[in-house]
Amino acid sequence: MDAFISLAVHRRWLTVLVSALACFAIASGVVRLVEVDVDFRNHFSKDDPRLVALEQLEETYALSDSLLVVMAPQSGAIFTREALTAVEEMTEQLWQTPFVTRVDSITNYSHSWADGDELFVEVLIDEAAALSQDDLERIKEIALGTEEIAGRFVSRDGRIAGLVVNLVLPDVNRQQAKVDVVDFLHAAVAEASSSHADIEYHVTGELLLNRAIRDALNEDTAKLGLVAFVTMLVVAFALLHSVSAVGAIIVMMVAVVISGLGFAGWTGMKLYGESGAALFVLMAVAVAHSMHVIEGMLAQMRQGMDRRKAAIHSVQSNAWPVFLTSATTAIGFLSLNFSEMPPFRVMGNIVAFGAMCAFVLAVTLLPALLSLLPVSARPLRAGKRAFFDLFGRFVVTHHIALLVSCGAVIIALIAGITRIELNENPLELLDRSYEYRRSTDFVSENFSGLEPFEYSLSAGREAGITDVEYLRDVDAFAAWYRAQPEVAHVFALTDILKRLNQSLNGDDPESYVVPEESALAAQYLLLYEFSLPMGLDLNNLIDVERSASRMTVVLKNLSAKEKIDLDSRAQAWLRLNAPSLETGATGATLIGAYSIKRNIEKMLIGTFVAMSVVSLLLVFIFRSLRFGLISLIPNFVPAAMAMGAWGYAVGEIGVAASVVTALAFGIIVDDTIHFLTKYLRSRKQGLLPSESVQSALSTVGKALFATTVVFALGFLVFGASGMASNQTLGLLLGTTVIIALLADFLFLPPLLIALDGAKESTRQIRERLKQESD
Repeated sequence: MDAFISLAVHRRWLTVLVSALACFAIASGVVRLVEVDVDFRNHFSKDDPRLVALEQLEETYALSDSLLVVMAPQSGAIFTREALTAVEEMTEQLWQTPFVTRVDSITNYSHSWADGDELFVEVLIDEAAALSQDDLERIKEIALGTEEIAGRFVSRDGRIAGLVVNLVLPDVNRQQAKVDVVDFLHAAVAEASSSHADIEYHVTGELLLNRAIRDALNEDTAKLGLVAFVTMLVVAFALLHSVSAVGAIIVMMVAVVISGLGFAGWTGMKLYGESGAALFVLMAVAVAHSMHVIEGMLAQMRQGMDRRKAAIHSVQSNAWPVFLTSATTAIGFLSLNFSEMPPFRVMGNIVAFGAMCAFVLAVTLLPALLSLLPVSARPLRAGKRAFFDLFGRFVVTHHIALLVSCGAVIIALIAGITRIELNENPLELLDRSYEYRRSTDFVSENFSGLEPFEYSLSAGREAGITDVEYLRDVDAFAAWYRAQPEVAHVFALTDILKRLNQSLNGDDPESYVVPEESALAAQYLLLYEFSLPMGLDLNNLIDVERSASRMTVVLKNLSAKEKIDLDSRAQAWLRLNAPSLETGATGATLIGAYSIKRNIEKMLIGTFVAMSVVSLLLVFIFRSLRFGLISLIPNFVPAAMAMGAWGYAVGEIGVAASVVTALAFGIIVDDTIHFLTKYLRSRKQGLLPSESVQSALSTVGKALFATTVVFALGFLVFGASGMASNQTLGLLLGTTVIIALLADFLFLPPLLIALDGAKESTRQIRERLKQESD
């Protein structure tokens, strides 16, 4: 390796040319990358049983995407001529939405009534502008007294209206179709707002969420990404005091990042919103490797070595630890393949490849550039002792006190993990700086819940949905759900049949029950379907074979734990009271709740495997089981401490936080390796543990501090992101690497002195330090 490095520097122009060609060849794969996928559902594994169930339900009931438009008059009343006219106009306008299949609102609601044995079905509101005050009172009474309307098309207090838009998007040019739909809705709402300035409009739905996520990612990349990039460079310059050295770092960053992206393109990976985090990790890895090499080179130049020899010497002395840090970083990030969420698997693979590219470039391109550029070292002032020399003396002098106090802090912070509650709420993926979040908050607080449980309840046979026993079971299940405090609204086939039964029995409230005979239920349903206008049939409620019906349960704002608990209680109720219907709920909200739990379980396995592999690698490299195991402590503890601190400060984590331990381990293991490599080198030279600690801190302390500052600030910048996942990852990872540095500086050295085996008393250490000072 030494000869190769020396050759790379002596043939520096050739090295730069070959490196550039290799990077260009890998980076050319970027042209194969397709558009970044921000679809919320693609965060889940295609094999997720609840996602499969949801897709089957949507196929069965001709569902695809749906949107909700909410209209809130400033007057606080929806049952006025002006407000209902605006709802009527918006209903007609929404029928022009691209790929629309159905629009439901209070104005086109199919209201049924009977005259004797004759059933009539007509829209509840026709020509709203011509309604009399009596008409308005009648409509209000019907709407608020009808389970199918109240909480679904009108808020239960009569202040707000909701319009539901159902779409079926094409398989071809699907992404463009989504753009067209959202653009149309925004334009329609803007036009309606200008015509009815006294009405507040809010639009929610999965398509709007995906657009908002895309906007947030673009904003993070354009603003926070630039801030992170500049911050890294400013820190590098502040510590290195060399414009040329920073120029070399920029080249390294660009080369590593485009190599990672090119790898993704050549291997056919699909990029997700979270993939952007991989690029910033790679930038930080490139900076870290470069800082270690450059700091070592500058140290040699201060001792009189010329630039070329200093570059060779620094790379030769750092090549092994840089390789180890790249390898362990790759192992740590490859553990993300244990995650069942595709975005994190992609992130892990990109970083793993990029980290190894960073090593190759650090021992080839970087020294060649440093030997070409006019890098100069600022000399230390005469008589001034370097900070980390003094810091090393402090650590070894107070190693017992540091070991005890750090241990106490570690235990106290880790205990905070018990306060953490798992929660993944798609409604809270963005903060309130985004219109989508403000709209969803308004709707959930003032209109109705936005997180549904969906059921496809099988009757067990074709045309069985009108069997009386089946209907009674469905009705009882719906009634049970309505009695639960977590539920905002329930809609089932039985609601329609009970209303029909009441209408055809003189509107007697006592007749608001399912028909007593199956044949009668079938007759009522057939009569009702024949009376429905085109586009408002029951295909979204009944399957083609009439063997199953759909039931929707809209929830209030619940945590993931509460959703899982409610689903478990529902299944228990079905087993006990209606075993023929027994099934689990599905829906994006429930998929997310179960996914975070499974993802954490799998990532714990992945992190354990990564730690085991790295431990075995370090045992082999250091040729010591003791040091291999010791190295795990400062690598695992910081992530646990950061999670504990998060538990005290926030108390909730989402699915993004489930990969923090693996991500952090892949990053912070670098500092431990650099420190232990220098420590063991000193021990082999015959130095005592305390002397080896001082030597290691003096040699790599500044580089470790510099790389940690780069990592921490680069991640903490994303704490200002409007996306919950980026915000959580940024804050947790930034906190973790800071804690890791403190552990490497304040906990690992005392631990090595205590466990190394060569016993030194505190008195002996102090006497040695005093002699050195004298």
